[in-house]
Order: sequence, then C-alpha cells, then structure tokens
Amino acid sequence: MQAPILRAYPAAEVLTDERCHILELSNSPDDPQMSIARARVEPGVTTRWHRVADTLERYVILDGVGRMEIGDYPPQEVQAGDVVMIPPSVRQRIANVGAGDLVFLAICTPRFKPEAYEDAE
Repeated sequence: MQAPILRAYPAAEVLTDERCHILELSNSPDDPQMSIARARVEPGVTTRWHRVADTLERYVILDGVGRMEIGDYPPQEVQAGDVVMIPPSVRQRIANVGAGDLVFLAICTPRFKPEAYEDAE
C-alpha cells in the first residue's frame, strides 16, 4: 500500500489578477476542511486588496520579506518563519519589500473556493 502523497507540479503555477503566482498544493472537494497553496510575489509587487468570504487564512512565510496589511491594523513586516492569521472576510494585501521573491503557504479553512474571493480595491 502506498502512502497518500500529493505531488507539487511547479509548471501548474498561475499568475492571478491579484498579482500573485499561485501553485495549488492541496485543494479538493474530497478534503473540504482545508486547502494549501504556495504563493509567490515578485520583488516590488503589492497584491490587490482582497478578502476571502467565510474563510480563515494563514500565511506561513517561507522566504523573503514582506509588508502585510490586514483590515484596519497597521502594516507589519513579515519574514521567513512568521505565521500571519487573516480572519474570514477581512480585506488584506501583501507587498514584497525584499530583493528576492516572497514565498509563503496560504492555508485556508475551509478550503479555498474561487467564488469566495472578493476583490476589495
């Protein structure tokens, strides 16, 4: 019996209208409680203000330096090892303020569905 392992396929990465490269690592109706995506923001780029309805997001910063903005909280710098908690339906954006790519995992509960995404620009 083989262990259930989901493989990442880097060629499946897509650039979204939000100005963020996304690689879905785990997002399936068979696992509705959670989804995991790898996000990548290029140097000098700030994502669009957006919110995800009824979905708690956690950003686990893997590489790079960013500036996170969540709702009315003051902007905060984030770096590798930080975990950012984004409450459901709260507007957010992240800027890459470093010299290299800003890379993080976006973990959503329940799982991310495109219809939950709302542009907040």
